[in-house]
Amino acid sequence: MTFRSRISAEELHDAATKLGFKIPDGPEAEAYLHLLQSAEAAMRRIQSDDDYIHPALSPVETKDPRLYWEPAAADNPMNAWKHRCQLIAANPTSTTLRGKTVAIKDNISIGGLPMTVGTFAELLCDDTGALPISPIDASVVSRVLAAGATIKGSSNCENYCASPLSYSAASGPVHNAWLHGYTSGGSSSGSASLVAANIVEREQGAPFGDVVDLGIGGDQAGSVRIPASYSGIYGLKPTYGLVPYTGAVSLAPMLDHLGPLASTLEDIASLLQVMAGYDGLDPRMTPESPLRSQVQNHPRLLSDFRNRTLEDGQKRGSGLKIGLLIESFEVPGLSDEVRDAVRQAARHCFTAAGAEVLDISVPMHRDGSLIWTAASRMSMSEWVCQGKTSGFLSFLPPHIQARWPPDQDMYELLTATNPALVNVMLSGPFLEKHFGAGVEAKAHRKAFELRAAYDQAFTQVDILVTPCAPTVAMPHPKMQADADGPASSIMDKLSAAIGVTTNTAPFNVTGHPALSVPCGFGRGPNMSVDSTSAAYLPIGMQLVGRRWEDATVLAAAAVWEEGRLLSSDA
Repeated sequence: MTFRSRISAEELHDAATKLGFKIPDGPEAEAYLHLLQSAEAAMRRIQSDDDYIHPALSPVETKDPRLYWEPAAADNPMNAWKHRCQLIAANPTSTTLRGKTVAIKDNISIGGLPMTVGTFAELLCDDTGALPISPIDASVVSRVLAAGATIKGSSNCENYCASPLSYSAASGPVHNAWLHGYTSGGSSSGSASLVAANIVEREQGAPFGDVVDLGIGGDQAGSVRIPASYSGIYGLKPTYGLVPYTGAVSLAPMLDHLGPLASTLEDIASLLQVMAGYDGLDPRMTPESPLRSQVQNHPRLLSDFRNRTLEDGQKRGSGLKIGLLIESFEVPGLSDEVRDAVRQAARHCFTAAGAEVLDISVPMHRDGSLIWTAASRMSMSEWVCQGKTSGFLSFLPPHIQARWPPDQDMYELLTATNPALVNVMLSGPFLEKHFGAGVEAKAHRKAFELRAAYDQAFTQVDILVTPCAPTVAMPHPKMQADADGPASSIMDKLSAAIGVTTNTAPFNVTGHPALSVPCGFGRGPNMSVDSTSAAYLPIGMQLVGRRWEDATVLAAAAVWEEGRLLSSDA
């Protein structure tokens, strides 16, 4: 077939003008036009060729056909499910997760199921109006099925995964299992609510329909840990590069993590062991990333730590040094209730279990969120909105290509639901014009400096303790106008999220493992003093460890649990 170029001389001159120079007509213009047309021919050839599905990502064979359905509202009271399924591997290779049910965040590919990334169908659908169906299992999905788990469906997430609160999904807010109408945190909102519902059902007898034992979420600024904090469960952001991100929609490659959510440490350890290890496809993984055969047996390590024989006078936490990160207890927006609960409980419970607790200062922590913003905001739209590759060989989900460039309809849809994403879109061209790539590159270098600052602290302590979310869960903003008044404004929606990730985002840019641990309950700022006991909402404490020492973070959480039991028995 004869190739007919679509690039004209006029387009060549227009491109040059936008770059700030002029190409003379004649041989120079003809040469550059020919070169552009050659590149065009290569792109059109690839565009028309069949796609390639890597064998490692081919959907795992399941006992039954991969069917899916949308849950009825009555069966989805928290709006936590997106699509339901019942996937069990036909030939699992281990029993690590046998009997466990799992929800997968709706930005992670599940073969045979649609993916919406929390946004509107019209921003994802092709001309037929059909949602894109995944032809692959993400690496973590294949591994979960191979470990004997049952995947019950995809869990709702925030619109383009760009919110630390849970009001922005196209299908409506995801509700906190502890109190309907309140945030469950984002962006892994549905996964957290479905796991937390198990606890609430046991304690309060409230029915939630079908829920799960385990959840998998994504974390770029706290999107596993913040929902865990608001929901009263455990949520781990592993060391950067420990768990492959292959098959998940990226928010920013330098920040992308996938992590487990569960109601027990043992379940966190088991799911981490299954998810972790080099997959040969994810450029986020480094020479430090363990091969699958070299992944630590986290459940056994945790069990051995809990059950090891103690010498006379020794306690479970003996020898462990816990540092209360001074600056994390001074961040703007941190409520007195959360500050006092985390600091007092950490001192009391870790000390009761034999650990040494001391205050430690990392002044650069105050700039952590600023570095996070400068290092990622200029380019973030390219990854999450435009689906661009990172520049390193990678395997992006082949079925997802969101609408780009945006139009007025897209702007209005997103402004009404998640104006933070519109801000991300606007930030790219604005920051590029006024600052250029040099400042973003400098922010990356500052991330190395921030990592070094934390690493210096880890020469004095084994674990850093911070508050996780700065408050307990707050009510959702009003998403629609009604007889009682207008919908919440753009700033009403955005102001609720300001400061939520101040203590979590820094560890995304540095790559340290961080775990949100349930730390008690408190009353929200909008709750009256005569609220019932059911209105108490969870508080989360964040434990941060040295890079690649995720096992130490889990051990520290076990020490915390033992100290809490000893304190309650005293």
